[in-house]
Formats: sequence, C-alpha cells, structure tokens
Amino acid sequence: MSQSGPREVEHEITVSAPAADVYRLIAEVENWPRLFPPSIYVDHVERTGTEEVIRIWATANGEAKNWTSRRVLDPERLRIGFRQEVTTPPVAEMGGTWIVEPLSASTSRLRLLHDYRAVDDDPEKLKWIDEAVDRNSRSELAGLKDNLEFVAASQELTFSFEDTVEIAGSAKDVYDFINEAGLWSERLPHVATVRLTEDVPGLQTLEMDTRAKDGSVHTTKSYRVCLPHEKIAYKQTTLPALMSLHTGYWTFRETADGVAASSQHTVVIRPENITAVLGPEAEVADAKAYVRAALSTNSRATLGHAKDYAEARG
Repeated sequence: MSQSGPREVEHEITVSAPAADVYRLIAEVENWPRLFPPSIYVDHVERTGTEEVIRIWATANGEAKNWTSRRVLDPERLRIGFRQEVTTPPVAEMGGTWIVEPLSASTSRLRLLHDYRAVDDDPEKLKWIDEAVDRNSRSELAGLKDNLEFVAASQELTFSFEDTVEIAGSAKDVYDFINEAGLWSERLPHVATVRLTEDVPGLQTLEMDTRAKDGSVHTTKSYRVCLPHEKIAYKQTTLPALMSLHTGYWTFRETADGVAASSQHTVVIRPENITAVLGPEAEVADAKAYVRAALSTNSRATLGHAKDYAEARG
C-alpha cells in the first residue's frame, strides 16, 4: 500500500557550543566533508543574496549518491531551508530545514527536519530512503556535535598543505592520468594493488594498497568526485593509523606554458595513535611532519608520472 503525501521526520541533538557557531558551521558547505561523515564533496552552483544552489556528493547506505539542492539562509532566525532540485532515484522529492535553538550562551539544540517522497510512492523505495535519512541524519548530527565541541583540540590537530608541479602538456592529459586510477598499479611504483569502481560516471570508489618508504603497505579507501578536466575531489574513508580524517583534491589549471597540477590535502591527526606508530617521545608536531612527508612524497611521485605521461603525449 503506497503512502499519500510526503514523509516527515525530525532528528535533533544538543551541542555544547553557541548557537551562532553551530549555524555558521552548517552554512559553510565547503567544510561539510570535514564535518559530516557521509559527505564526500560539496560545491556552489550559484549564489544570489540569501539563496544558493549547491551540489552534494555523499554516501547513503554504503552507496555514493549526488544531488543538487537549493538553500535559503536565514542567519537572524538561525534557520536554513533546503530543497533538492535534482534528485537521484529512489528519491522523488526531498527537502527540509536546519533549525538552531540557543539553550544557553554555550549550549544549543540543533534540529534537522526532512520531508520526502519515493519514486512512484513505492513502499520498498520509501523504506530505503527512511533508513538512509535516519542513518545519515544521526551521523551528520553526531559529527557536527563532535567537531564543534572539540574545536580547540582539532585546531591543533588539523592542517592543510598543497604540492604543485608545472607540466608542459595539456590539462586533459594530466587529468586523464589522475582520473584513470585503475591503472595506477601499472603506472606508479608506490601503488601495489588498486580496485576502482565507477558505477556512476564521475563518481568513483577507489581502494588501493600503497607502499611507504619503510616498505610497509597501507590500505586506503576513498570516494572521488571527478569534474573534467579541472578537479578531482576525494575523501578517504579507510585511513592509516595516524589520521582520523583525510580529504583533498587534485586541480589542473592551464597556464601560458602548459598546466599547473596541484595536490591538496587536509588532515586531522589521531593523537591516541602517535606513540604506537612513532614511539614514546613523539608529539603532534612529529605526527604532522610524518604524515605530511608521506602524503607529499606520494603526491609528488604521482604528479611526476602524470607529468611524464602528459609531456610524452604532447
């Protein structure tokens, strides 16, 4: 028996942070992959006053999905309304509201409202959406709560950096090399094995075993959003012991002499694993240096091989 009308559900959580901070964090969608576990990548399509259109890539029930939403920002009332403009089956219609309510100067209640319908009002499809909305809402709210309440600690543990290589070739060829990660075990000495799936064009799941300088092998899993021939954004979901978060992107910017290819990383260190990995005397600064060296070495090696590939084709 099909359901008439949209399903309406609500989730909420209490956050030990000022309401204005909670609102601001939700409003800054560029940070969502760092704040909300299901989010892979978010960008703006358009902005006009208090209205904006955003594209969101996220996982739902273990599957990568993407959609477009229109948002209306209300900073005075601490509310953000959202409505999907382009949905992905089995979702036929999806919208809702973020509502932030101050409980005290340092505590707030965050409410997340959803309303949605399934394609053809199919009960099985609606059940799938129910489960996805419930899982993602709980995960998003818990992630937001943690990131707000531990902001002081995460400031020390979070860092970003970027490596750039100038290439006398085309942006398309460099992009193709990074996009074709399924061939990396043949093209990159530091990649032992690789498993790439791309059920939806431009949305990849990448698992690979990477060799470190000391000979150890690390397994990672990432979701990648590929935007030809300008950018490949990713979020790792299976991480080495020293990292609790790793997001990044590859960019390909045309220059007068060819292309500037860059690899950007944002990392949060996992402090409880520092001494086990680096020894009893190691501190956060040592972990940052170690992780940066490892990631930068691999990124520069990948960009170097991309450079050889593109310049040979050019």
